[in-house]
Amino acid sequence: MEKQAAAVVSYYVLCNKLKHVIRSGWKVWNVKRERLESIAEHVYGVQQLAIIMWSEYGYDIDISRVLFMLAIHELEETVIGDLTLWDVSIEEKLSQGHQAVQMILRDVLRQDQIKSLIFEFDERKTEEARFAFYCDKLECDIQAKLYGEENCVDLSDQEGNVVFHDELVQRLLNEGRDWSSMCLAFSREKYGYDPHFTEVSCYVEKTQIGKVKLKKES
Repeated sequence: MEKQAAAVVSYYVLCNKLKHVIRSGWKVWNVKRERLESIAEHVYGVQQLAIIMWSEYGYDIDISRVLFMLAIHELEETVIGDLTLWDVSIEEKLSQGHQAVQMILRDVLRQDQIKSLIFEFDERKTEEARFAFYCDKLECDIQAKLYGEENCVDLSDQEGNVVFHDELVQRLLNEGRDWSSMCLAFSREKYGYDPHFTEVSCYVEKTQIGKVKLKKES
């Protein structure tokens, strides 16, 4: 039994590192804030977003499968770090990520089940995987909107930011958008959201979401 106990602790300690790794996108954009979101916080946030999107829009999907995918979708980053699509190509990121996953799970008893969900998320061929992917992207943009409302990003202070010079980014900024609005519009164009995710993204763009409060019963 000690072998299983060791595997449990080893896996947990590895994943626990993600509590202390800051999301690289915020560093790329030089977000000025005393405390920035960690990868583990993103994992939590995207799962909560998935639950409420499933609830309010009535998606006919296996939400338990989605939540499992999202719980482990950043597992590779314990080894390779938080690579963006401006650091490496999509193909290279997937290759590095899958190699890392194989290494992390090599001694885990149910590794095949866990790996299959990671590969399903990456391939985006199932309804669950596409839904999870949309949640992953939209969660990031909602967090960007919250940072934008705190005026944490100065677009004149982006020296060395390769993302800033992306053709689509520049077009959206030149249309008069601020940073967070650009992030939201960028994802809508690049990832082809379904109507529900588009609706939420557009709502976030036009709303001061940091002031949104739960409605109390009268």
